[in-house]
Amino acid sequence: MDTVRNLLVDLQWSVLVYFLVVNAFLLSLLAAAAVELGRQQRLARLDARWRLLSSAVVPRISILAPAYNEELTVSESVRSLLTLHYPDLEIVLINDGSGDDTLGVVERDFQLQRLHPIYRRAVQHEPVRGLYRSRTSPGLLVVDKVNGGKADALNAGINVASGELVCAIDADTIIEDDALLRMVRPFLFREGTVAAGGTIRAANGAEVGHGRVHKAHAPRRLVPGAQAIEYLRAFLTGRLGWNRFGGNLIISGAFGLFRRDAVLAAQGYERDTVGEDMELVARLRRQAYELGTPGRVEFVPDPVAWTEVPESLRVLGRQRDRWHRGLADVLRRHAGVALRPRYGSLGWVAYPYFLLVELLGPVVEALGLVGLAFALATGAVDLPFAALFFLVAYGLGLVMTVLTIVLDEFTYRSYGGGRDTLILLGWAFIEPLGFRQLTVVWRLRGLWRYARGRTDWGVMTRAGFRTSDPSEEAG
Repeated sequence: MDTVRNLLVDLQWSVLVYFLVVNAFLLSLLAAAAVELGRQQRLARLDARWRLLSSAVVPRISILAPAYNEELTVSESVRSLLTLHYPDLEIVLINDGSGDDTLGVVERDFQLQRLHPIYRRAVQHEPVRGLYRSRTSPGLLVVDKVNGGKADALNAGINVASGELVCAIDADTIIEDDALLRMVRPFLFREGTVAAGGTIRAANGAEVGHGRVHKAHAPRRLVPGAQAIEYLRAFLTGRLGWNRFGGNLIISGAFGLFRRDAVLAAQGYERDTVGEDMELVARLRRQAYELGTPGRVEFVPDPVAWTEVPESLRVLGRQRDRWHRGLADVLRRHAGVALRPRYGSLGWVAYPYFLLVELLGPVVEALGLVGLAFALATGAVDLPFAALFFLVAYGLGLVMTVLTIVLDEFTYRSYGGGRDTLILLGWAFIEPLGFRQLTVVWRLRGLWRYARGRTDWGVMTRAGFRTSDPSEEAG
């Protein structure tokens, strides 16, 4: 019995030290994010992005928009993309074998004209059935292809795109009208940039109309509210801090900008993984190190895209399960970079962090909680130690979240400030109690399913945006 108690005590101290080290790193990431945020704001003031609208030298951007069974929303989505503020923009809509009338709706609303499907097939994808250009909006190119999934659709879009830069988005993403003018900044000012990501915010509760967010509100329900907190923490603190720690390893699949020639050289998106967005970024960075060429991946905080996050625990659980399977798959594929001097910060900092903290963090957290319960039951630890364990595991996380909200309040005010900031603070206090433990369960399930070879996406049911008419508000 004494041996078991000693093992339980050693386990608790080990987990406690783990949380101390991780939170110390996260606090340093927050400090780095604050410094980087100052740099980004200075660049934003100096970039004179509106002069880009009349510039003849800006890189052409092709937005890649995969669509599958989107007949009810595809026209509004395309119109929204066509009205983005950018001087040289192409919209590539990829109809990925929809079973509904997605293609017919676009054909009627935008007067499509069939083209000869002649293009260089640099990366592989399912067969293209037709290629079309709009008579009314020449910047709209439509690809009709056999269904192959999101990564396959993006590969088809990359092949036919004419832009120097390609912007990959999700079908339900709402991009702020000047976001591309902001997102292109690293490609203009930092040589060797191959990819850049923007901020994703939860649109649940926001007022949306004509493909734009007219008024942002913090979500009023627990499940999307907790996710809004996660997104703020992940983007404003995590990814911004990684700019200073050797570059990012993740760009959200909902809103990312890539140099097309680099993506083609990397053979496009990997089609047999559920983490295709992260896998592409890891491959681009690894390829750059191996070729001895620049391969910077940067996060830019002020370009914003809004997305509807899951409203139900069941759908959210499927999403987090899939995300963790994707993370495990990417780390397995690129395990060769770990702790190798050849790969610089990718091998020495980014890969170990994502392995030990992001991938294995749920395992350590679960072991700590289960071990603590047994230790309390057997008297191996006392209540003061249990209180210390809880404070370290969740109290420091709360401090991180509150500091992130404060940082946002003094800069971007993502949800408008005032009452919405108080609501976010409320979710910050609630999120570590129950919601976080659920995410641990879902991520553990993802690891188990990955070990068993599961590669399905799962059904992502959405409730739809709250719509508004800005003209009515103005009146």
